[in-house]
Amino acid sequence: MGKYCFGIDVGGTSIKCGLFDTKGLLIEKWEIPTDTSESGKNVIPDFCKSILTKLEEKNISKDDVSGIGVGVPGAVDKNGVVAMAVNLHWGKTDVTGEVTRLTGIKSYAGNDANVAALGEAWMGAAKGCDNTIMVTLGTGVGGGIIVNGKILTGAHGAGGEIGHAHISDAFEVACNCGNKGCLEQIASATGIVNTGKRYIANYKKDSVLKHIENLTAKDVLDAFKAKDELAVEIMDYVGENLGKALANFAVVADPEVIVIGGGVSKAGKPLFELIAKYYNKYAFSLCKNIEIVGASLGNDAGIYGAAKMTI
Repeated sequence: MGKYCFGIDVGGTSIKCGLFDTKGLLIEKWEIPTDTSESGKNVIPDFCKSILTKLEEKNISKDDVSGIGVGVPGAVDKNGVVAMAVNLHWGKTDVTGEVTRLTGIKSYAGNDANVAALGEAWMGAAKGCDNTIMVTLGTGVGGGIIVNGKILTGAHGAGGEIGHAHISDAFEVACNCGNKGCLEQIASATGIVNTGKRYIANYKKDSVLKHIENLTAKDVLDAFKAKDELAVEIMDYVGENLGKALANFAVVADPEVIVIGGGVSKAGKPLFELIAKYYNKYAFSLCKNIEIVGASLGNDAGIYGAAKMTI
C-alpha cells in the first residue's frame, strides 16, 4: 500500500480535493470549479489534471499513492459506474475507468452522501465505529450506511437512499423521485417549511411563526429551540417520522451510532434529543439507546470518505 491517497468530492459548482496520508492525516486540501459545459465532459479530466499537478508539486511518485477516491452526486454501482448525475449533466459514466486511465492510479467511486458517511465513520463523529447510519438533512435528505467499515452500496447503487424511504400515505404531491410520502418530503429543509405552512394555517393561537412572511427551515428551528408551542408541534411531527425511519433502517444495519448532518442538524441537541425520543420508541430492543450525534467534519466529510475508499 502507498503512503498517500486522494479524496475527491465532486459537487455541482466546485470539486473539493484532498491529499491524505493513509493514516487519515489531511496534508492539503484545495478546490477547483466544476465545468459542467458540454455534458460535463471536462469534470473528470479537470480533477485528474489537478491531482497529477499536485503529485509533481509535492514530488510524490504514483507508486506511493494507494488510490484516488471519488464521491459523485448520483447512484454509483460496485464497478464505479454512475448511471446518471443530473447536477453534472452526466449520463452513464465510468468514473473509475476514466480516472484510472487518465492518471495511471487505481481509483474508487461512490455516491457523495455514502462517501460522506464513510468519512464521518473514519475520522469524524463516528470515529472508531464500523457500523454507522448517517442522514444528511439539507435541501433534500441524503444518507449513507456503513456496515463492517464498508459503504452499503447494493446492486444498483441505491443503498442508503434514506431520504426516499416511504414514511407517510398522507401526501398527494410527489417527491422529486416521483413517489409520494418520502422521508425527504418531511425531514428536509423544504419539508420542514411545507409542514410549517400547513400547521400555521390550522393553528388557532398566536406564534412567532405566524408573523414571518417568507418562512424558512431556520425560522422553524430557531422557534423550536426557543420552545415556541407551534414550532414544537411542527418539529415533533418531523422528529417522529425521522425517528421512525431511522429505527426501520437500524433493524437492518444495526448501527453503533447514528450521525445527523446537513444544515438542519445545526439545531443541535434539542433536535437530536427529539429524534432519539422517537427512535427509541420504534427501535427493535437490541438497537435502542444508541448515540445520535451531529456530524463533525462539515464540508470535508466527502474528501475524507473518498480517501478512505482507497485504503
